[in-house]
Amino acid sequence: MATPYDGKVALWHWKGDSIAEETIEALVRTIKTWAPAVTQIWVKTSDGVNWQGEFDTDRDLAIDSVASVDKWVRILEANGMEFHAWAVVKGQNVTAEADRIIEVCNRPGVRSMVLDVEPFQGFWTVGKDPIRPFMTRIRRGVGGRFHIGMAVDPRPQHKPTIFADEWKPFINSVHLQLYWNTFQREVKTVLNEGYNTWKSYGLPIFPVLPGSAPRDEMTTGRDFVISQHKAAGISWWRLGVIGPIEFPVINKTMTGGGNGGTEPPPAEQGRYGVEVVVTPDKPQYKDGAFGGGDVNALLKTFRGTWGWTTKYKTSAKTSSQVWARWDPQLVASGWYEVSVFVPARHATTERARFKLHGVLGTTAELEVPVRQSLYQNTWVPLGIFQFDANNAKAGIVFLNDLTGEDGKEIAFDAVRWRQIVGTTPTEKYLSDGYDCPIGTASERAADKLWPGNWFDATGFDRLYRINTSGQAYHTGADLNMNEPYWDADAHSPVYAAASGTVTFADRLAGWGNVIVIRHDPLVTTGETMYGRYAHIENMIVRVGDRVVRGQQISKVGNAEGLFAYHLHFDLSPTSILATQPWHWPKMDRSALRANYIDPLDFLLNHRPKER
Repeated sequence: MATPYDGKVALWHWKGDSIAEETIEALVRTIKTWAPAVTQIWVKTSDGVNWQGEFDTDRDLAIDSVASVDKWVRILEANGMEFHAWAVVKGQNVTAEADRIIEVCNRPGVRSMVLDVEPFQGFWTVGKDPIRPFMTRIRRGVGGRFHIGMAVDPRPQHKPTIFADEWKPFINSVHLQLYWNTFQREVKTVLNEGYNTWKSYGLPIFPVLPGSAPRDEMTTGRDFVISQHKAAGISWWRLGVIGPIEFPVINKTMTGGGNGGTEPPPAEQGRYGVEVVVTPDKPQYKDGAFGGGDVNALLKTFRGTWGWTTKYKTSAKTSSQVWARWDPQLVASGWYEVSVFVPARHATTERARFKLHGVLGTTAELEVPVRQSLYQNTWVPLGIFQFDANNAKAGIVFLNDLTGEDGKEIAFDAVRWRQIVGTTPTEKYLSDGYDCPIGTASERAADKLWPGNWFDATGFDRLYRINTSGQAYHTGADLNMNEPYWDADAHSPVYAAASGTVTFADRLAGWGNVIVIRHDPLVTTGETMYGRYAHIENMIVRVGDRVVRGQQISKVGNAEGLFAYHLHFDLSPTSILATQPWHWPKMDRSALRANYIDPLDFLLNHRPKER
């Protein structure tokens, strides 16, 4: 049976708030750059009776009418890509929900509709009786030839509870959500189980593979469903959790060949020693209420995907109500990767402020913000830090509910400490040095800074915009290249100057797009720097991503027309950019000297010794 997915590679898109790009065009550019083998985008159009845009604040990407569907179709088709719709079905209002789906399916250029049918809260929990009236109405509205697929949790215990036989007369394909990393089981075991459960269903089967899994597991899963289960097409869940490390796996046609794209540096490798995981149901976890309140009344709980207890509450806007503390009780000194787990539910805050204690060489707590809303069931690294196990506070993580937001939820889940074994530059867990963030590969490897025709138009600690309202001491370098013509630097690649973790990637008023990277401690001195890359055109990386020196993170922009094209690049030895990525000391020279260093001098004195 022929389907629209035969021979195709697709990406699922949930909502604009879940991705770094702010326009459909920017999203298309990202895909064309990193994974041109992808020819289909599956866009969520509705959730029950609601347009998906009702849950999306990014209005350019939001689906809130047939006009926005038409806009998506027009832009994708102009770039040689197909628009496929998907929807979460609930069945609580059969007529209104079916009519919403009919509206979408009847728009020109909509190639198919995939119904997400799952027996969980927020999905189809109304039993089998509404299924036939619901699907009969849809089929009458879209006709018998329009392709409708069904996406399911493929584990055998869930098949009876979605009433698979009731859906079968109305659908044309089944899409198995084979999320082995979420299920916490071995790749091939999950794949075989899913196919064995559904192979007798009598309809074409297509795998939905997790784009957030480790890259080697993604490769194994992709190759296995093609070789063993003869998959005719593949889709990947989802845009927003897929980064430059994963895109090369996705950028494969169904015959196994690549399709252009930019190959990023390989994923970082290394070895772990001591590993400590503290969940909210372990004695090393403590929580309490400020002002003598009842913490058990304030914190709600649920059983997470991996079996432990997770706590959450509504975020506080003006004053903290509760606190939580995770103590690893480290027994070995050394370098540790510290990560926090963000669950799939009740974690919608943009401003969870994790505070780390006992970092060697610091006397104050180190605050690391995490946008929990970006993640689902995944570990998010706070960074790599050195601890002295003799310090009773070493590695302690603290979090309260104060975020300054209304209507959000903050989760208090697990924290993990993993000791880094080995500190050689080749293992890439510590920074082996800094390169220039612009220029060709050979220029970045050369001794000359700044490379080629690039120059610093402003300079560190120099007054600029003199005698204007914007007069200020400059915090870093404004990197320009105006030869052989003006704005020759426009759209040039921007690279990570050193390895590290992205702590901020978003648009800021007056700045345009900004990326902040907490660069790993130098293997030679242990120094940690925060690098700010500002006025950029796009953002290839997202918060929580690990990057390596020389990995492209963006392109040179002009802050949406505010400035001439250039890269603003500065380095801070403090955590000011972690908490205030917009920080600008203006005429306060003492604040400038306290929080920034000359990037040219620092790069010259900390070049990689090996390449």
